Amino acid sequence: MEKNVQIKKEAQKPSTILYREYAGKGFENVTQESLALPILKLLQNGSGEAQKRNQNYVEGAEPGMFLNTVTKKMYDGDKGVRVIPCYYKMEYQEWAEFGTGSGRPEMIYPVDSDILSKTTKDGGKDKLENGNYILTVHQNYVIIIGPDGAAERALVSMSASQGKVARKWISLQQSQTMTDSQGDYTPAPFSYSYHLSSVLNTGKGNQWYGFAVGSPEKVINPAIFKAAVEFNNSMSKNDK
Repeated sequence: MEKNVQIKKEAQKPSTILYREYAGKGFENVTQESLALPILKLLQNGSGEAQKRNQNYVEGAEPGMFLNTVTKKMYDGDKGVRVIPCYYKMEYQEWAEFGTGSGRPEMIYPVDSDILSKTTKDGGKDKLENGNYILTVHQNYVIIIGPDGAAERALVSMSASQGKVARKWISLQQSQTMTDSQGDYTPAPFSYSYHLSSVLNTGKGNQWYGFAVGSPEKVINPAIFKAAVEFNNSMSKNDK
């Protein structure tokens, strides 16, 4: 008859591994260009991240919230979050009709492209001969300032009905002025942060959440301003 052998478990001892000695090792060739840029996504009623039975569901996510698509960190849409606009560009994205494509843009065209001249209006969409449609997208590269003061990079995309919001935001940025010994001047957009929140829109029997941009506040933290400058430089370099 076999006897059960009791194995005595010893209390786990503190690790003797010198983690700090190797801090940064393995990341020597990693640059900002190597990292996935998070999207600050405004969740809608149909967003998988906000549907409990969906495979993409994120615990606690609800329509109207902002979601960082990489870290899965969420921000209350009513309370909003402060963002610093660091870089902007407009582009044209070619999309297939829902359920027929790859789920991402089939093609992306620069702002100086003549692709819109090759479309015809169909139900409010700019349709191509191949059945796909062109979406005008305003890409806002921002730094999110979290409630704890931490800064993180993200992309805020505005298209369709949100194009009007994007244009007003750009106009608001360009209307800011500062004064020094040489007189008045228009500062870089990342000299200010803006309160970004969500609002419920209605129209033609539909409801959806849109962006709302609040009043600017001057960036006074030197470290955050430096991070904004570096983000702008990085995006400017990538676009060349």
